[in-house]
Amino acid sequence: MKQVLVLINPKSGIGGPYKFISAIGKTWDTPEHDVSFQFSQSAQDGVDKVRRAIDRGTDTVLVVGGDGMVNTIGSELVNTNIRLGVIPAGSGNGFARHFKTPLNPTGAAEALFNGYTTPIDVGRVNGRMFFVTCSLAWESALVERFEKYPFRGLVPYVLAGAQQLLEYKAQPFHANIDGVAVDFKHPMIFTIANLSQFGSDFTVAPDAKADDGNLELVAIEKGDIPMVVSQIHRLIEKTFHQHPLVTNRHFKKMIVRRENNTPIQIDGEILNTDSEILIEVLPSALNVIIPK
Repeated sequence: MKQVLVLINPKSGIGGPYKFISAIGKTWDTPEHDVSFQFSQSAQDGVDKVRRAIDRGTDTVLVVGGDGMVNTIGSELVNTNIRLGVIPAGSGNGFARHFKTPLNPTGAAEALFNGYTTPIDVGRVNGRMFFVTCSLAWESALVERFEKYPFRGLVPYVLAGAQQLLEYKAQPFHANIDGVAVDFKHPMIFTIANLSQFGSDFTVAPDAKADDGNLELVAIEKGDIPMVVSQIHRLIEKTFHQHPLVTNRHFKKMIVRRENNTPIQIDGEILNTDSEILIEVLPSALNVIIPK
């Protein structure tokens, strides 16, 4: 009998959590599975509940929520044998979109039930895990502004991005990438990707693979942004990272030193950290259920 914990963010998704409970129950509640449903009332509450589930010998944890909740719960499952499945219920759903998980509850539940388990890499920044992306420049300022909006969705995300394009003050980054010193004068975009996109189908690192033992850096200097953006066909074709003005490098370990310790973005959440940042990959550290 496989023990399955379904951990739900009651605030995620349109129409409330019970449509997710119904969809998961119809698919996963079989004689071979002992399924329990719990609500995650806060980040700490979710952590406490998943830790108790680990102690009980749970085999599978299904997270119903967005990338922030996936990060919180998934971090507890790193370097364990427990499987993580993601039923997308957030605003961006970068994790689910990378693996082409259906965005509707029934489709996601069925796709995961009939899917397969595989280990994926995990990023770690100053001790904090990330599964999708980590951003250090304008992208983090965008998320910080976005969190202040009273509603979610693409419109406030675009508004926050436009506002920060005007207000964000780029600063020099001094990086050491796998032992090689690289200086960035005034990077506007500086994202480290474990998976391919931020969410909402906005791909930042089209070549990023979940299981190649590397992270991927995508960086653009502030002065080069207009030239890169002007070639809109590259954004549509998802080839902008191949633009000669875009720094695109795969790596295993990077140290970044900044003059100011501005907040960074981790899987859609803001983290206050030091001016020196250590980013490294943990190969095959998390077991994930993905659709066939």
